[in-house]
Amino acid sequence: MFKAAADPHIWAGHPARDRYKRDVFEAYFASLLATKKALAVVDIACGDIVGTSSYYTPPDLPNSIAIGFTFLVRAKWGGEANRELKQLMLAHAFRAYDSVYFHIAPTNIRSQTAILKLGAVHLYDAELKIAAAPALARCYGLTRAHWQTLPG
Repeated sequence: MFKAAADPHIWAGHPARDRYKRDVFEAYFASLLATKKALAVVDIACGDIVGTSSYYTPPDLPNSIAIGFTFLVRAKWGGEANRELKQLMLAHAFRAYDSVYFHIAPTNIRSQTAILKLGAVHLYDAELKIAAAPALARCYGLTRAHWQTLPG
């Protein structure tokens, strides 16, 4: 997993800009593994791990589910990888939940743009403790009903 995360450009628009460093990434990845809700993203054509994503419980909506902590190698940016990953995760989440949430740092424009392309809508901004410390997050949501009307 670290091989995929070791590119500083992946983290340039992210609040944790130093996550490409092994010690920083290992602490982050250990916390993801501890949740038992993290997924590895594997390129089935070559077998390489190309990223990760995770389900988590939103701190302000404890009976809900969110998707986040996602990163992909730059070779997968702008293509179908993120859409396919999120489509699979959404299909699974919508088996049990009517809505799925996403929390994105205000500076992470790339992720905000990607989530809007999936059909999510901006709901509100809030200071939430999603990771180690409370931070401002742009909160997006997608309902099952809306998701089912989207093409693809």
